Amino acid sequence: MVYSLTRIKRLIARFVGAALLVTLATGAQAQAKKVRIAFGDVLSTETVSMVIALERAKARGVDYEITFFSKEELAIQAVINGQADLGVGTPYSIIQKSKAPMRILFQGTRLVFFPVVDSKYKNWKDLEGQPFTFHARGTGTEAIGNIIAKREGIKFGDRSYVPGSENRAIGMLKGQIKATILDLANKNQLMAKAAPGQFTILPGVSNPASDETLFAGMDWIKKNEGQADIIVAEFYKLWNEMNSNPGIIEQERVKYKLMMDQPKEILAGVTDFYKVSVKEGIFSPIGGGVDVAKSDFEFYTEAGQMQGPVSSLKIEDFWYLSPLDKARKAAGK
Repeated sequence: MVYSLTRIKRLIARFVGAALLVTLATGAQAQAKKVRIAFGDVLSTETVSMVIALERAKARGVDYEITFFSKEELAIQAVINGQADLGVGTPYSIIQKSKAPMRILFQGTRLVFFPVVDSKYKNWKDLEGQPFTFHARGTGTEAIGNIIAKREGIKFGDRSYVPGSENRAIGMLKGQIKATILDLANKNQLMAKAAPGQFTILPGVSNPASDETLFAGMDWIKKNEGQADIIVAEFYKLWNEMNSNPGIIEQERVKYKLMMDQPKEILAGVTDFYKVSVKEGIFSPIGGGVDVAKSDFEFYTEAGQMQGPVSSLKIEDFWYLSPLDKARKAAGK
């Protein structure tokens, strides 16, 4: 069959148009797919900043869905099993032990925590053989406890685990917990509510390591590098804004209607929490990098949660720095 030149052009145009429609449809489906995030904590004053960063990424076309887990290990396991794309937690130990192909993308918070004990304990030596309560097994609070125990030459008794500083503070007030480690906000609230002399704050660690980090499986990162870049860029941008103006978190919380079910007294303290947290260095504007990774290696090997020596640990085995490097370059830093 012989076709005229005009008809051939029409057929080509139709073919190209159909192919373009298929491409656009496929692209739309890929864009519509939500990033699944496993959060090894609860939504709280401390963690709402991370959700704000995700909301900003959503505004740039990266939609998401969060599953909050009661234990950090469950969030990490969800990423390993492919049930989640991104995780929030501290995966150093799991990455090393399991050789899981996960990498850290951003340092969310640093381990600025405070050991709070019943006033019957006058110093660390008094805690020899005594029960101690941590956030979860293998997390930053337990790492701090291990470092302090080693430093003080003591061994704790029974270890128990209660997720959330808020819950551990309540346990302290009720007399159910005698010794624990709390974040800044809950330490302050506990001491304000306690009777004079009821609790004592003991010396902690001087060089805070990464606490909550944003991490992902390498397979997901490689297939979705554009989404990873946007998410990390929004975290980096917000963390720097926060360090210049801590009040931005409360402004954005209201804008995105987050934590609306919380009591007014909790919401009233959001800005004060971020003012103090920025001052204490909990939310570092750096976001990670080579120096942060090396410092974390030293901390977690000292805590017994990573196997050294530190000199044998390779940054590229634990971190994927490309999205953070791009975010810094875009910000002119």
